[in-house]
Amino acid sequence: MRHTDRHAGPGTTPPVPGPPSVFLRALALPTVLLVIFALCAWQVAAHGPLLTLDERLGRAIAGSPLPSPVAEFLADLGNTAVALPVLGVALACAAWRSPAAARRWPGPLAATLAMAAVPALVAPLKALIDRPGPPGPLADETGFFPSGHAATAAVAYGAAAVLLLPLLRGGLRGWLIGVVVLLNLAVGVGLVRRAYHWPLDVAGSWCLCGCLLWAVLRVRQQTG
Repeated sequence: MRHTDRHAGPGTTPPVPGPPSVFLRALALPTVLLVIFALCAWQVAAHGPLLTLDERLGRAIAGSPLPSPVAEFLADLGNTAVALPVLGVALACAAWRSPAAARRWPGPLAATLAMAAVPALVAPLKALIDRPGPPGPLADETGFFPSGHAATAAVAYGAAAVLLLPLLRGGLRGWLIGVVVLLNLAVGVGLVRRAYHWPLDVAGSWCLCGCLLWAVLRVRQQTG
């Protein structure tokens, strides 16, 4: 049976494919991050060509003029004693300011689980890959990929931002995101400058923890 269209012309409406699933499109980011992490881990474990560039960059940063006390302070921002209290404050604010009791806990709970997942993921990977440390105070030790301090900072400060963003208005959101990005960059630079990690150790942690933060963000968006 033929029908006229809205312009009174004969014809049939062809089947139009539906739009891609929003969830599948959202999966693109964690998928890319996991692929990059797998590439970094493979290069470290197999002593690939990327490892040479990584060590060259690490030595250059370690020899930079950034004062050691400043670098040590920046690296310490990835300590649990510093990062966890920041996340704790964000958890309390998100739970307290939530307008509905049913929406009060999913976001903070997801952030807490993401933080708990950091040692559960990082420790086995460190033992499995068993990367030697850079020349410096920890040169005789192994198990440096991925960086635990970089992972702690990424999840703690990143999850705190995810929880606090809905409570802020306008330009303050942009400032918060900028501060979190700068904090994590500072932690990474401090770790490499003090010869606690190679750059790929830090980059690997960022990729791995980016997936955890994606999960926290999804829960936060779904629960308002």
